[in-house]
Amino acid sequence: MLPERKPITERIVGWSVRHRALAVCGWFALVVVAVLASGVLGLEQTNSTDPGESGRVDRVLSAQTAYVPLQENVLVQSRTGTARFADDPALRSATRDLTQTLRGLGTLRSPLDRDGADLISKDGRSGLVNIQIAGPDEAFREHYDAIVKGIGDVTARHPQVRLAQAGDKSLSDAVNDGIKNDVKRAEFFSLPLTVIILLVVFGSLIAAGIPLLLAITTVAGTFGLLRVAGHWVPVNSATSSIVLLIGVAVGIDYSLFYLRREREERAAGRSVAEALRISARTSGHVVVVSGLTVVLCLAGLLFTGLDNFKGLTVGAVLVVGTAMVGSVTVLPALLSLLGHRVDKARIPWLGRRRTAAGRSRFWTAVARHVVRRPLLWGGVAALALILMTLPALGMRLQDAAVTDSLPRRVPVVDAAIRMQQEFPGSPSPAWVVLWEKRPGALDEPAVRTAVADLHPISTTRVDRILVARVPLADFGTGEKADRSLRDLRRKTAALDGLDGVDHAVAGKTAFAYDFTKVIKDRSPLVFGFVLALSFVLLAVSFRSVAIPLVSILLNLLSIGAAYGVLTWIFQDGHLGSLLGFTAYGGVVDWLPLFMFVILFGLSMDYHIFILSRIRERRAAGDTAVEAVVTGIGTSSGVVTSAAAIMTAAFSVFAVLTAIEYKMMGVGLAVAVLIDATLVRGVLLPAAMAVLGERVWRRPATAADGPRIRGLRASADQVSGGA
Repeated sequence: MLPERKPITERIVGWSVRHRALAVCGWFALVVVAVLASGVLGLEQTNSTDPGESGRVDRVLSAQTAYVPLQENVLVQSRTGTARFADDPALRSATRDLTQTLRGLGTLRSPLDRDGADLISKDGRSGLVNIQIAGPDEAFREHYDAIVKGIGDVTARHPQVRLAQAGDKSLSDAVNDGIKNDVKRAEFFSLPLTVIILLVVFGSLIAAGIPLLLAITTVAGTFGLLRVAGHWVPVNSATSSIVLLIGVAVGIDYSLFYLRREREERAAGRSVAEALRISARTSGHVVVVSGLTVVLCLAGLLFTGLDNFKGLTVGAVLVVGTAMVGSVTVLPALLSLLGHRVDKARIPWLGRRRTAAGRSRFWTAVARHVVRRPLLWGGVAALALILMTLPALGMRLQDAAVTDSLPRRVPVVDAAIRMQQEFPGSPSPAWVVLWEKRPGALDEPAVRTAVADLHPISTTRVDRILVARVPLADFGTGEKADRSLRDLRRKTAALDGLDGVDHAVAGKTAFAYDFTKVIKDRSPLVFGFVLALSFVLLAVSFRSVAIPLVSILLNLLSIGAAYGVLTWIFQDGHLGSLLGFTAYGGVVDWLPLFMFVILFGLSMDYHIFILSRIRERRAAGDTAVEAVVTGIGTSSGVVTSAAAIMTAAFSVFAVLTAIEYKMMGVGLAVAVLIDATLVRGVLLPAAMAVLGERVWRRPATAADGPRIRGLRASADQVSGGA
C-alpha cells in the first residue's frame, strides 16, 4: 500500500524545519534584496491615467513635450473684511507690491489691470491675483518657491492685508504632505499598540516578537517589490498606507494562527517537531487557503479598469502573498530553532496564563446557548445587523475635495475656502483643453470666439494645444460642482462643430466625477466576481454547498452593517467632534468597493479557521452540535486576538488627518469587530446548528481512514490539553 501523500503545506513546513538555518537566512536575504532592488535597478515609475474625459486630457497633455504652466491664485482682502478694493489704498498698494514682486515668475493677471474687473469680487471687498507659473519644467520648482517666498514677503510688509494662496500646485502639495504626515503618524501609533496587544496575547517577549518580526519584514520587502512593480503598474501615494495597513494585519494574523496552534500541541504533550507538523497540516493549510482567497478577492478590483486600483491591487496582493509565504517558511523555521524557548521572557501576571493552551469559557458558553435555541439567537443577531445596515440605503458616493479631506487649520485649505466664497470655482478651475487635428485650426476666429464664450479666467497656448481654465460654481465634488461641470460639458459640445479641433474637460472636479461614474458602473462586476470566487473556493475547500452559501450570507450581513455605521457616522455627521472631522454629505467613492473586496477576503481568515476546527471535532467523532461548540471554543482565542490586533491596526487610521483615512479606519475596524463577535460568535453557530449534518456533504466517521484517525487523536489531545 502506497504511503499517504502529505499536503503541500506540510511538505513546505517540513523542508523549512529540516533546513531551518537556510530558511531563516534565505527569508532575510530576500527581504534585503527586495528593499535594495528598486535602487539598484534604477527603474522609472509609470504614471496613472485618469478615467473618462479627464483621461483623454491626461493622454493629450502627456504626449506633449512642451511645458504646460500650472496656475496659482492669491486672494487679497482687508483683515477687517470691510474695506472695498476700489477705494482702499492698503489693498491696492499690497496688490501693486505683489505683482511687482512676482513679475518674471509667470504670466500675471491682477485686479489693477485694464481688463481685471472680473478679478474683483461682487461685493467689491476682495481681489484675485492670478499667475501662470513660468517654465520650463526644470525651472518650475524654483519659480514656485520664489512665488511662495514673495507672497510671504509682501504679507510681512502689509500686515493689515490678508494674502491667501491656493492653486494647482499648493492644493496638490497639501494633499501629498497630508498623506506623508498621516503615514508617519500611523507608523508611530500602530507599532506600540500592536506590541502591547501581542504581549497581552502571548505573555512572552519572545513569542510576541515573532509575529511582529514577520509583519515588519513582510511590509519592508513588499515596499521594495512595489517600487520595482511601479515601473509597469502605476502606484499612487495612498498605496503605501494601505500596504502598511494590510501588511501588519495579515502578517500578525497568519503568525497567530500558526503560533497558537503550535503552542496548543506542545501543551498537549507533543514534541516541538510533532507540534509543528500538526500545525502545518491544520493552521498552515488555513493560512494558505485564506491567503489565496484574499489575493484572488483583491484581484476583483482590476475589473474597474482604473489605474488607481491597479497599483493598490498589486501592493495588496504582494503584501498578502509575502506574509503567506513567510508564515509557512521562516515562521516554522524560527519556531523550530527556538523550541520551548519561545515561551521565555514571560510578562509577570500574564506569562503563566497565556502560555497555557485552552478554550475560551466565555465563547464556549455563548456558543452552547446559541445552539440550544439557534433560531432565536440567530434571528436576534441577524435583525441587529439588518438594523445597522439601514443607513447604508441612503449612502451617497462622493469623493472628498481638498477642503473636505483636510481640516481648515491647513493654510491652503483656509485660503481655498475663502477664495471659493468670493470667487466661486477659482481655487481649482476646470480645464477645457482643445487640441488641433490639423495645423492652424486653433488660430481660426470661430475657435477663439467659442473659447471666449466660456468666460475663462485664463488661457494658455502651448504648441498645438489650448488650455482654458473655466471656474465652476464650486471647485469641490458635491452636487453643485457636478451640476456645474455637466453644464460646462454641454457648453463645450458646441466645439464639436469646429473643423480640425477636438476637446475635453478635465480638472479636479471632472476627475472626481469621472472616477465615481466608473466606480458605479463597474462595481457590479467586482461584486459578482468576488461572490462567485468565494463560493467556488469554499465549496472546493470544504466539499460542501451549504458552507459557502452560509459564509457569503454572513459576510454580506457583516459588510452591510459596516456600511451602515460608516454612513451614519461620516455622511450623516455623527461623532464628528469625537473623531475630528466635518461631514460633507457623502462617503468617499472608492471606499465601499475597497471595503467589500478586502473584508470579504480578510473575514475568510476567521471563517476558514473556525470551520476547520469544527471539521476537526466532527471528524474526531463529536456530534454536529458539539463540534460547533468545541470548535468555536478552541478557536476563539486566536480569532479574538487576531481581531483585536486587526481592529487596533485599522483604528489607528481613525486618528489621522484626512477624512478618507478616518472613513477607512472606522469602516474596517467596525467590520472586523462585528465579524469576530456577532457573526462568528452567534450567527455562525446558529446557522451550523440549524443545518446540522446537512452542512457537510456526508457525515464524517472513523471509517474515513488514517487521515481521520490522525485528526481525531490531534483534536482529542488538544481538547484534553484545554
